[in-house]
Amino acid sequence: MNPSASKKKLMAMDSTVRPGAAPPKSPTGDTKNAIQAMIMGLIVVVTVGYMFLWIMLPTNVYRLKWLPKIQAKANTTYFGTQGTNILIFTFPVLFVAALGCVYLHLRKKSTVNGGHYHHSNGENNGLAAWKRPMIIKGLGVISLIELAFLVMFVALIAWYFSLSLRIKFHNITPMSAAKTGEKVWQAKLDATGLRFGIAGNICLAFLFFPVARGSSVLQLFGLTSEASIKYHMWMGHITMAVLTAHGVCYVIYWSVTHQISQMLKWPKMGESNVAGEIALLAGLAMWATTFSGIRRKFFELFFYTHYLYIVFMLFFLLHAGLGHFSYGLASFYLFLVDRYLRFLQSRQNVRLVSARILPGQTLELNFSKAAGLTYTPTSIMFLNVPSISKLQWHPFTITSSCNLEPEKLSVIIKGEVSWTNKLHQLLSSPSSSVDHLAVSVEGPYGPSSTDFLRHDLLVMVSGGSGITPFISIIRELIYTSETQNYKTPSILLIPAFKNSSDLTVLNLILPIHISPSQISNLDLQIDAYVTREKQPPSSSSEEEASTKKNITTIWFKPKPTDSPISPVLGQNGWLWLGAIISASFMMYLVLIGIITRYYFYPKDIHHDGMNMMMMYSSSSKYVVNLLFLCVSIVFVATVVFLWNKKQNAMENKQIQHLEGATPEASPASLFYNADRELESGAPQQSLAFSTNVHYGERPDLKRILFERKESSVGVLVCGPKKMRHEVANICSSGLGANLHFESISFSW
Repeated sequence: MNPSASKKKLMAMDSTVRPGAAPPKSPTGDTKNAIQAMIMGLIVVVTVGYMFLWIMLPTNVYRLKWLPKIQAKANTTYFGTQGTNILIFTFPVLFVAALGCVYLHLRKKSTVNGGHYHHSNGENNGLAAWKRPMIIKGLGVISLIELAFLVMFVALIAWYFSLSLRIKFHNITPMSAAKTGEKVWQAKLDATGLRFGIAGNICLAFLFFPVARGSSVLQLFGLTSEASIKYHMWMGHITMAVLTAHGVCYVIYWSVTHQISQMLKWPKMGESNVAGEIALLAGLAMWATTFSGIRRKFFELFFYTHYLYIVFMLFFLLHAGLGHFSYGLASFYLFLVDRYLRFLQSRQNVRLVSARILPGQTLELNFSKAAGLTYTPTSIMFLNVPSISKLQWHPFTITSSCNLEPEKLSVIIKGEVSWTNKLHQLLSSPSSSVDHLAVSVEGPYGPSSTDFLRHDLLVMVSGGSGITPFISIIRELIYTSETQNYKTPSILLIPAFKNSSDLTVLNLILPIHISPSQISNLDLQIDAYVTREKQPPSSSSEEEASTKKNITTIWFKPKPTDSPISPVLGQNGWLWLGAIISASFMMYLVLIGIITRYYFYPKDIHHDGMNMMMMYSSSSKYVVNLLFLCVSIVFVATVVFLWNKKQNAMENKQIQHLEGATPEASPASLFYNADRELESGAPQQSLAFSTNVHYGERPDLKRILFERKESSVGVLVCGPKKMRHEVANICSSGLGANLHFESISFSW
């Protein structure tokens, strides 16, 4: 691989493109765009139809007219009672997910010159209004679009609950209640509890979408894994509130009807109340640790408690049965696929090449990366260091650019919690002589594209370690300004730090191997603020010497078994993911069809229907069904993963052969030598001319933002909640129509 040759090729391709304009489209490009448009059109149609079915679910039209016709064809001897719900609520979602993988693959291939930018000359005013931030107590900073989705979700639950309950109440009369030995209000309480349970089931149908990090569904909606966590939190609170009401209603009902023994019911056939109680207790334990005060103070308790989702889903299946479980099977299925792929990726130790230790409890870890791994600015990666904790995984923003640094992936870690402090002590302690550190990763995860180029100016406001996602944006814009004829926006970076020692992180903004000419086209201004110190600790020359002295670089000796960070499913990952979803689900359908037709209900055994049903308990059928689901995912995903792992190993071997042998060094020696150029300080000298440091004050963000008169100003903020709210209030005040707000938050 020859980066300089690739760069010349890119420059030649761009030579006929006028600055600021999109490249001319080729006939092939037009065909791809047409195919993408057709796929997206089909996805929209299926999605709208899927949502329409949820709206129609409680109506008499669906229950009395549509459902019997569908059941007559779907509830066969191969799929049982779950056939209908699989057809209506599972298949459309998995179809969209698989088709979305094809769409994302085509979009990735058609991205201009391998970049990740979406270039537009402006933003629709109506859409811009919907994206304006607002602050709602309990929800934080959200846009009108996000609020609309939340309101529609709550409205869907309220619509189902109210309409189905009204229809049921209409059929409850004194005569009908007397037949069962109940009073009218008791019968209505029973009906209310049941409707709460089904409403909670509907909530579960959407609960797992936001936590499938690598899902194509998130990418289709323009969501990232960290940004979608808030949706999971909102839906989780609603789900547990509804299911708790379901449980409370039935406890009261059994008490007043003298059937409290029902709480211990686990019959061979039918629903198990004990299983429902176990699922509810597991859910309540998870719910209790999700509230902000507990989650922040006892994060490990929150983290480990959340593994109870396994208990919750297993016993929910045993309680609700296959028919109701199929309501939410689609999102849970996509989550299982994603979770297993993450598990496979995390089993491999990655090649950690070097670490830079900075003052202020700051680390920069540099990994070897496969050239085929691409990611966008603001992407994150989860790290696990077994020597600190085998179970804990922590997300960190990737600060490197996959285009500017094709063989290197970097993250910056600030020692702020127990895990990060232990990592800093492990590497910085004078008594430690670490020459190898085992590290596993999951990811990277990030947006499929970014739209920073549509702005004339980018104002990046950060607090503390919140500067890290902006480093990746700046590095990507350096690459764009150098290799493409797009006009890059000017950049105003406003980082706020508590102490002057934290200023050393500014040395990490520019890659060490970069030359001053490479950043000549980038208009970058840095106004840094040190809030707890009134003046610089020493003169500039002494400060510079102290900074160099206090920055320590550790070189590791990776083991032969350590591999560069590679895409988990190869360069055609989206296509492979679509294949896994499709093939594993078809395998699952075949397995449950065979076991249902020839094992649970064989026609060649002469028993009546009731005796035949009693041969196998409901719980055994449910467990076998779930087992086949997991087996299908594990088998197909493992085969695809091992195939791509073999291909990655062959590519890495070819790269190592081209690089040649390096004495006692890893194949990443290209940036070994680059890092040793730190003493030259050329990038930092170039950066120093555009940096102003203000001591003993906080940035006057309102004045800074309102003074900007550019037609389009992108305002990005990452830092403490108070800072994000302040910037959101300024951008939503209506006094700055040119301000376009975007919050990058990892402190959920």
